[in-house]
Amino acid sequence: MLERMEGRTGEHHSGALRREGAQAKAERIIVEELRHLGWKETQLAGRRKSDPGKLALAARLRKETTLPLKWIARRVWLGTSKSANSKLDQRMRANKEASLMPQRAARKE
Repeated sequence: MLERMEGRTGEHHSGALRREGAQAKAERIIVEELRHLGWKETQLAGRRKSDPGKLALAARLRKETTLPLKWIARRVWLGTSKSANSKLDQRMRANKEASLMPQRAARKE
């Protein structure tokens, strides 16, 4: 039922119901990303907090869900929400700059 409601919750739905839907979506994303990385759920805790795979997973959760960073950091084993925010910000800036590089090079030519 939560899967059918995903994307259909609005102001008239309770915050708890919206959060429940977002958590279900987040769990699906986690399963997809772990499969893509070839990792098992138990490996999340053992990997470094700054592991690129963990940061990519957290960035996707941040982008595609409305869950708070505190929840994401705890679920993906990124440490505190403050340090997770810093690591994610650095990663997103680096990715943004990398995606702009070809455009900048093309403009110079």
